[in-house]
Amino acid sequence: MKVHHGGHHQAYTDKLNGGIDTLKGSQPDLAALPIDRLLQSLDAIADPKLRGLIRNHGGGFLNHAHFWKWMAPAGAGGGGAPTGEVASAIEGAFGSLDKFKEEFSNAAATVFGSGWAWLIFNSATGKVEVAATSNQDSPAMTPGKHLLLGLDVWEHAYYLKYQNKRAAYIAAWWNVVNWSYVAELLAAAKTA
Repeated sequence: MKVHHGGHHQAYTDKLNGGIDTLKGSQPDLAALPIDRLLQSLDAIADPKLRGLIRNHGGGFLNHAHFWKWMAPAGAGGGGAPTGEVASAIEGAFGSLDKFKEEFSNAAATVFGSGWAWLIFNSATGKVEVAATSNQDSPAMTPGKHLLLGLDVWEHAYYLKYQNKRAAYIAAWWNVVNWSYVAELLAAAKTA
């Protein structure tokens, strides 16, 4: 994870910052937007190369900024089962935590190439749902879709430890899920 954080995430951050510098002074002032709003405003960026840079590196930055918080060491908040509103939302949408884990793990395992699996809160339905995206795209690029939990299934996320065994990486990841952070995000999404 040190290479992942210090190399890949840092590169997304640096390139996004360069793109945002280019946007300064734009009308509307896109550079002043929070990252999720900027990603929802990609059509306002006239230059297709700059739009692609913001999409790819902005998505990489946003997704990874949460990714590190979605994990905690076992015994220090990681693993176990969700409680409270998160548990209720998962049981209401999927029937049980096991069914949710199965659906989420399947979404992660079947992303073709590189991408992410997600648990999101959909403001339109008031429910949680599983989604998958390619590359560094994020459900947060769509208004009303709020990130609750995400798993990076790019090879850079697991290759050094798991080589080509994505399923083993996914199974081990459940041991470090930080359900407290998921609960914070759910509470914020419900009031957004």
